[in-house]
Amino acid sequence: MLRTPCDPLPDVLPAREPAALIFYEYPFNESIRTMLRLEHLFRRLTLLLPRDDAVDHHFALATLFEVMDVASRADLKSDLLLELDRQRLQLAGYRGNPSISEAALDLAIRRLDQSRERLVSLPGKAGASLSNNEWLMGIRSRINIPGGTCEFDLPGYYAWQQESAQHRRGDLLRWVGTLDPLAEALEVCLALLRETGSAQSVRVRGGVYQQSLGNGRSFQLVRLRIDPALRIVPEISGNRLLLAVRLMRADADGRLRPAPEDVSIDLTLCA
Repeated sequence: MLRTPCDPLPDVLPAREPAALIFYEYPFNESIRTMLRLEHLFRRLTLLLPRDDAVDHHFALATLFEVMDVASRADLKSDLLLELDRQRLQLAGYRGNPSISEAALDLAIRRLDQSRERLVSLPGKAGASLSNNEWLMGIRSRINIPGGTCEFDLPGYYAWQQESAQHRRGDLLRWVGTLDPLAEALEVCLALLRETGSAQSVRVRGGVYQQSLGNGRSFQLVRLRIDPALRIVPEISGNRLLLAVRLMRADADGRLRPAPEDVSIDLTLCA
């Protein structure tokens, strides 16, 4: 069964974020960028799978194919394994720290080890077993063609859509289940990464904010927490040396325009 989102680990993984605020994230490297894209797709699957309409299960299948496309990167599995090892080493360094719960630390490390073992046991690339399913691959080849999955193009797929919601969901859960090790490792990695940073309130003057990152520490992710009442959208750019944020606001046609004003936002740098 799809494991996203996983249960949070007490005192180690972050608590659920307040729903009233909007969070924007920006990755500083391609590996984290890929992980965030996959997390986005797994969250969409989590929302679509419990629904009963055939059209929802159609888009769940389309999302599954997107996951396969993103996960087909040759180095994704190795990137995740390296990140799990890095985080385990980082957590092990907290041993003996009186401000850290040893029980929670043991739980987090055990979760990392379990995720690593399951990911290592995954044969080949994520989704490789699904690529051998001719019926699924026939749908995949036509699902991005406008109207390409009509009943006269794919009668077998159309017949599947007429099955009961329970039948379709069972098939989807079986297919998605082959990606469980990837989803679990991904969630553990990103949850622990987000926990490495502490939010700080920064003042954005004139709608533009810049911060030097060249202090010897390598950051992988920045998170912005913004009050939706401000009705601003951040355009974020950055690299290992500099972070830049420009605040924008949508006009009547939805186009983003600069918002040259002074506001406070919460910023978290995660390493």
